[in-house]
Amino acid sequence: MATSRSKKQREEPVQGPRPDQQPLRRPSEQQRKRAAELRVRLTRASHEYYVLDRPSIADAEYDKLFRELQEIERDFPELLTPDSPTLRIGAEPQSQLAKHEHLRPMLSLGNAFNDDELRAWEERLVRMAGDDVAKSGYTAELKIDGTAVALTYENQVFVMGATRGNGIIGEDVTVNLRTVRDVALRLHESAPRGRIEVRGEVYFPFDRFEEMNEARARAGDPVFANPRNSAAGSLRQLDPAITASRPLRFFGYSVAAPDGEELPFETQTELLDTLVKWGVPVAPHRKRAKTLAEVEKWAHDLEHKIRSELNFGIDGGVVKVDSLRLQEELGVVGGREPRWAIARKFAPDIAETKLIAIRINVGRTGALNPYAVLEPVEIGGVTVSLATLHNEDLVRDKDLREGDWVQVKRAGDVIPQILGPIPERRPKEGLPAWEMPTKCPSCGTSVTREKDEAAVYCTNVACPGRQLEGLVHFTSRGAMDIRGLSYARIQQLVGEGLVRDPGDLYALTREKLLELEGYADKGADGLIAAIETSKTQPLSRLLHALGIRHVGSIAAQLLAQHFGTLDALVSALADDILGVRGIGETIATGVVAYFSDPAGRALVEKLRSRGVNFKEPRAVVAGGPLSGQTAVITGTLPSLSRAKATALIEAAGGRVTGSVSKSTSFLVAGEEAGSKLEKAKTLGVEIIDEAGLLRRVSPSATSSA
Repeated sequence: MATSRSKKQREEPVQGPRPDQQPLRRPSEQQRKRAAELRVRLTRASHEYYVLDRPSIADAEYDKLFRELQEIERDFPELLTPDSPTLRIGAEPQSQLAKHEHLRPMLSLGNAFNDDELRAWEERLVRMAGDDVAKSGYTAELKIDGTAVALTYENQVFVMGATRGNGIIGEDVTVNLRTVRDVALRLHESAPRGRIEVRGEVYFPFDRFEEMNEARARAGDPVFANPRNSAAGSLRQLDPAITASRPLRFFGYSVAAPDGEELPFETQTELLDTLVKWGVPVAPHRKRAKTLAEVEKWAHDLEHKIRSELNFGIDGGVVKVDSLRLQEELGVVGGREPRWAIARKFAPDIAETKLIAIRINVGRTGALNPYAVLEPVEIGGVTVSLATLHNEDLVRDKDLREGDWVQVKRAGDVIPQILGPIPERRPKEGLPAWEMPTKCPSCGTSVTREKDEAAVYCTNVACPGRQLEGLVHFTSRGAMDIRGLSYARIQQLVGEGLVRDPGDLYALTREKLLELEGYADKGADGLIAAIETSKTQPLSRLLHALGIRHVGSIAAQLLAQHFGTLDALVSALADDILGVRGIGETIATGVVAYFSDPAGRALVEKLRSRGVNFKEPRAVVAGGPLSGQTAVITGTLPSLSRAKATALIEAAGGRVTGSVSKSTSFLVAGEEAGSKLEKAKTLGVEIIDEAGLLRRVSPSATSSA
């Protein structure tokens, strides 16, 4: 199938001036200024959406502004500039990732916001292609709200994956796409040999997105705004391990081949059926329609019935002329939009309601997380009464005030999100600005906010507000891994007064559990056994489980491997901790503060008395890809912290030192590398960047399957 215009393409009939438009009409100064303003706003919004994955305006608002600029440029062609967003397909690719030129351009779609606009689209097709349109019919597919990618296969093997980028050149995210389980690493033997591109959409399922955000909130980490941005951001990670940790999925919808190459289908319907045979997943609820009336009914059912049942985001449907030959002949408008396809967009799920109060939830690390209590309102068939506000800066930047009327959107149809206040509905006398509490609402301890952080923290280790979330984290799979303790079970234990801190878990008995509702002999025995087993976890797991501020799993491993025992770490000074490779001042300060707090010390002694292991086994990695090699890290790496880069090297069997010498195997250099880089050049030491390091520590991730 070709998407570029061929010699046989039919030309669109030349349109005369509109009745309200004189041929020599000149734009006013106001119209010139408006066009310039729209170009700036749309360009900025496109960059935020495609590159930063942080959109500042709703999709519906973007579409409205985009259409306004299109109309101005149509009425006054002299205002169409070479850098107009209406001529762009996507956005420029980011500089940190390698570039990849697509086999054929990945185009954008025009929009139809109602049935009348859909019919107008068909009328244009009929003017160009006549009866061929009716003979072809249409396919109707879900418009997945994810991020578009192109998968390159050579001789049926996946060799390259890229984002859409600007439609011509995308970003090479091959290693990350290999972690998406739906992406076929080898197509079925019925697929053609040679080179083809399978285009599709990577997306985040709603249920897994909610699970991830709940876990991040419990951990005191910032939550993600919506599934679409999370999918795009996950694909652009320079560390494939991060992408692999996020349960992304993939749907295919088209195939591109080099000029002159024949593909084994003649219609879009056959193309989708063939993708399934090749082992490529295709979105459900697609329809082959003989008439546009069938498409309209399908779109109505999709918007009002099917949409609410899906486990992934859509923002409409895509309607395509079914015949690939006719697609080829109809061609592309302005190098940007195919004439033969259009997006049937749905009304955005946005509602207006009253912001009753802004309240605070205390996370396990002590982070004070504001959230909104709303007057209940139905959005997309779901009643919404709470919305996340993330942090103090967001509340201030959006100027949200208790008593405001606000616009609320179910971001990605799942997570309620406040777009902003409605200024004209604010009382004339005004409303008082909201302020973050200066004392923890749970325990009354004074809160702090560090210079480079968005979050405000309660520093009291024994804060009751941190109790539940801290216990959930302590028992989680990545920490002490106590199976059988769900969130509800932990709530029950806290509510019954049996558990106040992690040390109390190790005092639970079978008899106490059997007194609680919902526990039978087998369940009680299993939980007691799991708690007993967790006592043998290594020190690194315990350090991570304690929830020490700034100490994640990697830092916990570095500290445990260096000090060997918890007693040695507890008695260490800040300078001692700073001597650990990969540990900086922020982490060292957090560790000293935790073990200087009487509550932290008391918990350590309680865990000791209950028989919890305080030692880290000394493991030697043999046979790893960097076994026997010595590395030095210098400068600032794009995505890896010094601690994480060190951990990756050591996990692969290598050793990290602080200075460059003739025995150094290689230098990992980031920005502002300084004197170590110059010394490496002088000594002839191999110099690699972050991407090179990732390839070395995980060579299988970059092989071609």
